[in-house]
Amino acid sequence: MRGGDGGAGCVAFRREAHVAKGGPDGGDGGRGGDVWLVADRNVASLLAFRDHPHRRAANGTHGQGKKKHGAAADDLFVHVPEGTVVLDRDGTVLADLVHHGDRWLGAAGGRGGKGNARFLSNRRRAPSFAEQGEVGEERWLNLELKLMADVALVGFPNVGKSTLISVISAAKPKIADYPFTTLEPNLGVVRIVDAEFVVADIPGLIEGAAEGKGLGLRFLRHIERARVLAYLIDLASDVSPKRQLEVLRHEVGEYRPELLERPSIVVGSRSDLIDEETLQEKCKEIDFDVVISAVQQTNLAELTGKMADAVRNARQEEPVVEGFIVHRPVAEGIRIEKNDDGSFTVHGRSAERAVALSDLTNLEALDYAHMRLKKLGVDKALAKAGAQFGDTVHIGSLSFEYEED
Repeated sequence: MRGGDGGAGCVAFRREAHVAKGGPDGGDGGRGGDVWLVADRNVASLLAFRDHPHRRAANGTHGQGKKKHGAAADDLFVHVPEGTVVLDRDGTVLADLVHHGDRWLGAAGGRGGKGNARFLSNRRRAPSFAEQGEVGEERWLNLELKLMADVALVGFPNVGKSTLISVISAAKPKIADYPFTTLEPNLGVVRIVDAEFVVADIPGLIEGAAEGKGLGLRFLRHIERARVLAYLIDLASDVSPKRQLEVLRHEVGEYRPELLERPSIVVGSRSDLIDEETLQEKCKEIDFDVVISAVQQTNLAELTGKMADAVRNARQEEPVVEGFIVHRPVAEGIRIEKNDDGSFTVHGRSAERAVALSDLTNLEALDYAHMRLKKLGVDKALAKAGAQFGDTVHIGSLSFEYEED
């Protein structure tokens, strides 16, 4: 994404009849638009970025004579789903937009340049230079969506999660008898008499998922937002219910230990595939909250009731978030970098702005730029970094030779 460029300041002088030696009256350029990421409950996915990944705000307009300032560009608001995590290219989390209205400045627009009227002083009676508009910030970001679900169904592949969500909600996930039928999470809204909540059908979990085996990491990151975890235990499996639950909880704990403290429901699934005697034996191994058959729709009302109670209690314990949160980036100062060729690069928008004048061949403009850099402490910072007479110094797109004075 890219912020809009600021408009350039104007160099102009007052020219009117009967007005001798009219002073400078160049207007300022307008500010470029910012790009904001905004969490919106009405946006369901990040699919809009797949075909159109670029977002750019408009540029500010240039200043004009007679002190006419250029118009500032409108900010661009990019709406993303609740639960969107913003990361930079190396994976560092920059923002976590959890609630509706949370917003984060993705790319700042450039400030408009000052017109020559702004540089009038006792020392400069007729400034013949203006400031260029600042270039908008440009960056690549990675957006990751962590599902916002009330209940996450946790279980091995083919344990009946997709079938269950298809019968307790209006969701229509793909159902088939082979591992990893569910490749992407499915959300379903469950409505009962006194409650409504969202259930997520997550890709199946296998042993070693926390180390990335199977679809583990793609699965595990989606349960972070869930208020309640429902562990589905396959009663028809050759693996004992106790062992299944141990593996599931181990993988969840290895990924995020705090997830083990979430409210949970242990559900025996696919009871229709075993006889009554075997069912009784397996129910002795662990204490199931409810035993169900999604195919025969056995005990589903009891299950959804327990889910609703757990979700209701979890919602009551959550802190109330009022209004929205604005994530503001920390302003960057001046930073000196020594390059492999022995030259130095000055980083920092304030330093780049100091030399962004319309004509640095103009002695007045050059003198003003040096004064600005000195006030910013660039001279001292270069000396501290080891710059010597004659070394090349890069600031923005310009290069200079370093002199101690």
